[in-house]
Amino acid sequence: MAPEHDRDDDDELEEDDLELDEDPFDEDEGPQTEVTIEVTGLSLYTHHGVSAAEREIGQRLVLDLRLEVGECDATVTDMVQDTVDYGEVCNTVALVAQQRSYKTLERLCSAIADRLLADFAAEEVWVKASKPEPPIALPVSEVSVEVWRQLRS
Repeated sequence: MAPEHDRDDDDELEEDDLELDEDPFDEDEGPQTEVTIEVTGLSLYTHHGVSAAEREIGQRLVLDLRLEVGECDATVTDMVQDTVDYGEVCNTVALVAQQRSYKTLERLCSAIADRLLADFAAEEVWVKASKPEPPIALPVSEVSVEVWRQLRS
């Protein structure tokens, strides 16, 4: 046989459980999701370099990109238009890297970073350009330059 319960004790317990000082689902204090988009190994044939031969003959560059998007609606909507489209990012980078020649990778990376900040909803961008076969007399696997830019407020 089940033990008897005092009904008043159960009612008191339920009322105490319902009294909360704070709403645990307060929208202002909910989880924050930050989005980072990365592209690694974008390989482009370009005409950048200090020497006239590099600018004339050209060479392959490998670009790595990171865009800090911050909060973005695509985490909820699952819609490409609510985030930064990395396919469009790659097209834009290719256009910037191939439309003119720069002597330094620093200037190229800066031009790419500026364009990404101007064209896409990113708070900060990081661009790395690597030359897998640099024109130097010593054996190295690659040389690279990184540039980081933040949207000015």
